[in-house]
Amino acid sequence: MSQSTPAPGKAASSRSTNDGAPRDPSASTLASTDSPDSPAAAALSRRALLRWRNAVFVVFLLSGLCVASWVSRVPAVRDGLGLNTAAVGILIFGLSAGSVIGLICATWMLARFGARRAMITSFAITAVGLVAVGLGAGLVASFPIAFVGLALVGFGMGSVDVMMNVEAASVEREIGKTLMPLMHACFSLGTVVGALIGAGASALGVDVAGHLIGMAVLVMVGAIVSVRFIPMRPELGDVPTTTGATDATDTTVSKAPAWRERLREGLAVWADMRLILIGVVMLGMSFAEGSANDWIALAAVDGHDLSKTSGALVFGVFAVAMTTGRVIGGPVIDRFGRVLVLRVCAVMGVVGLLLFILAPTDWMLYVGTVLWGIGASLGFPVGMSAAADDQKHAAARVSAVAIIGYTAFLVGPPVIGLLGEAVGILNALYLILVLMVLAGLAAPAVRERVGARAKK
Repeated sequence: MSQSTPAPGKAASSRSTNDGAPRDPSASTLASTDSPDSPAAAALSRRALLRWRNAVFVVFLLSGLCVASWVSRVPAVRDGLGLNTAAVGILIFGLSAGSVIGLICATWMLARFGARRAMITSFAITAVGLVAVGLGAGLVASFPIAFVGLALVGFGMGSVDVMMNVEAASVEREIGKTLMPLMHACFSLGTVVGALIGAGASALGVDVAGHLIGMAVLVMVGAIVSVRFIPMRPELGDVPTTTGATDATDTTVSKAPAWRERLREGLAVWADMRLILIGVVMLGMSFAEGSANDWIALAAVDGHDLSKTSGALVFGVFAVAMTTGRVIGGPVIDRFGRVLVLRVCAVMGVVGLLLFILAPTDWMLYVGTVLWGIGASLGFPVGMSAAADDQKHAAARVSAVAIIGYTAFLVGPPVIGLLGEAVGILNALYLILVLMVLAGLAAPAVRERVGARAKK
């Protein structure tokens, strides 16, 4: 690298914000650890940023892999335990309950252990849970063991979801590009890979225990390898092993504040009205995504008399639209700004839902599905980025909006189910439409602050 090549953090600082305001010209945290006049220092900073970014990509992928490993073997778990549909619902409740508890505990874990140790702990809990599910559904056929295992999987995934979004928001800010949608696309990729592995294991006759234990080992190894490239940061309670930045991932850090103080600050962010409005954006978009994952296929079959095969195809179209929206979303946001893009997404989502609900023909239903998927794709990742604009309290703010978003993701499907039982599945979808309208109205809350990505 030539001496004139700037570090990513410095290059980013020369651009304007997403909403047209100039960025603070200060250097990125990692770039500032070495002399800006040194070519080696610039190369080291670039290497550290790219490793950090790639590590977070891997963490998102591993999270999706964990979720899909369980979902892909639900029929085998049901048969292994001899459960009816109601009992499967009770079993899944363990996953949901564990997830909510994990979301709530994530702030405390970050404050108490720091990012690296907290993420490894969460992945370890997830791995233990996958092993327990495998043993409970396979070798010993025990419902209580499988239930506890799923609760552990839920706790680990719920807590790591908050932590990985904190890291994604931080590296996005340092690099100076919108990366959060692409991070969430990696999660979607992980679910696809996990589903394919699960399908392959089922086709080859691999039992649930062997499959899930193998995935637990794979996830744990992946987590240990990737998390070590996440830099230590005193605001998250990380304690460095050395005082000097001797590799590409560690920087000189000052003494971190007491974890109780960080926890107090974390809870105080709930009084911020702007943060609550960001939560409204994520509430509407997450509700739309979670409800579609569980109900769109059934709504197509029961509401529009499509075949089961066509219903599965409708879900596939929605998943592809979501993933596509997240892959292309970053550059679009950098070009037009968060607020405009989210408003357009909200309009697309509302139009898509209306087409899906009222479609007199199949092609209109599929068009509605595409618009619904793209419309719901960016609310969650953009909300995460907006919450992290306040760098001093980024971890606590991301944790708070993640709790709102993931709770909506988990609560949405059963709410739609209860409404659908009372008024019909298609009519129940109007609730999603209302929430997406609210998300569009709250979109100005995600406007990027002046210098948010470069200011230190």
